Amino acid sequence: MARRRLSHVDEGGRARMVDVGPKPVTHRHAAAEGSIRMSKEAFALIKANRIAKGDVLPVAEIAGIAAAKRTDELIPLCHPLPIDQVRVMATLDPRLPGVRVRAEVRVEAKTGAEMEALTACAVALLTVYDMVKAADPAMSIDGIRLIEKSGGTGS
Repeated sequence: MARRRLSHVDEGGRARMVDVGPKPVTHRHAAAEGSIRMSKEAFALIKANRIAKGDVLPVAEIAGIAAAKRTDELIPLCHPLPIDQVRVMATLDPRLPGVRVRAEVRVEAKTGAEMEALTACAVALLTVYDMVKAADPAMSIDGIRLIEKSGGTGS
C-alpha cells in the first residue's frame, strides 16, 4: 500500500500551511456535534434557568459562534475563512442528562469549514462546563465529531 504524504508537512518534515491558492472557490458546509453529560441536579438548574452565571444555552451558542470566527487564531495551520454563516444550537437532552450541541458553518472559500464547525461545537460545550461547573464539576464532554461536510472539488 502506498503511503500518503501528509499535506501539513513539507519534504523536510516541517509543519506548513497548505497552499490553497490554486484551488477554486466553492460553497462549503460543515456540521459538528457533541454533548456534555451532567448530574440530574445540574440539568434541572439549567432547565429552570437557575445557574448563577446566567442563561446557559444562549451563552453557549454565542460562544460557539465567536469561536468559529476565530478558529484560525486557535488552530495554527488553519486558513482564515470568510464565514457566511455559523449556526450553533444547544439543546437540553434529558436522556443524557445534559446538553447536545450542533454547529454548522457555511463559507464560499478555497478550503473547507470543518475545523470551524468542530471549534464552535467544542467551545460551546466548554462554555456549558464553565457556567455549570459549580453545580457539577464531574461533567463529561463527549463525542465531538464532524457529522457533515460538503463542497470543494471532491464533493
